[in-house]
Amino acid sequence: MMKKTLVAELDFRVNVYDIDAMGIVSNIVYIRWFEDLRMAYLDANFPYKELMEEQISPIIMNTEAAYKEPVTIYDHPIGRCWMTAVGGSSWEMAFEISSGDRIHCTGIQKGCFYDVAKKRVTRMPARLANPFKDKV
Repeated sequence: MMKKTLVAELDFRVNVYDIDAMGIVSNIVYIRWFEDLRMAYLDANFPYKELMEEQISPIIMNTEAAYKEPVTIYDHPIGRCWMTAVGGSSWEMAFEISSGDRIHCTGIQKGCFYDVAKKRVTRMPARLANPFKDKV
């Protein structure tokens, strides 16, 4: 089992354009928040600009979201993400959107890394795989 290492956390603001007529956040907003969290992870560990300078880009292969309790315009959600697995070229990241003690949404993204110049999947950069050197 891998350590649940928190690698990114963001506070989110619910905007009027995020809600529907019933005042709850649209499902697609959670996916956008997942992307914001994933980019925060990259910013902290291997900024996207640096990845692109090396001609490497992460690719999302699968996104899953489990909607548990609606977020309303009055909530103050916090998003958290952490890596759950890495392979030679693949990775998996878990997400959680909560406010207070309520979990609103959980999710998983799976992806790989792509060599833009060679137009093929490539190994995960060591800088990103480092949190998994120590297994529990």
